[in-house]
Amino acid sequence: MKDFFYAIEDLFVNVLFAPFDWLRALELDNWWAANAVTWIFSIIGIIAMVYWMGQLKKFNDNNEEDKSISSHSYL
Repeated sequence: MKDFFYAIEDLFVNVLFAPFDWLRALELDNWWAANAVTWIFSIIGIIAMVYWMGQLKKFNDNNEEDKSISSHSYL
């Protein structure tokens, strides 16, 4: 049973965390390149937010939302 847990440790430390070790070493040389994944996800998030706000404005301009006070039975 002990070998099973050592195998899990070996998998995570030597295989799955290897890209993070590479990024940690890269940060000493170039901070911008080491944080490229963060920049990519930030850009994707900003694009998604702009798209979502555009869709909300489009539906708001078409008056498709029921804004009456009794739109829900519990109100």
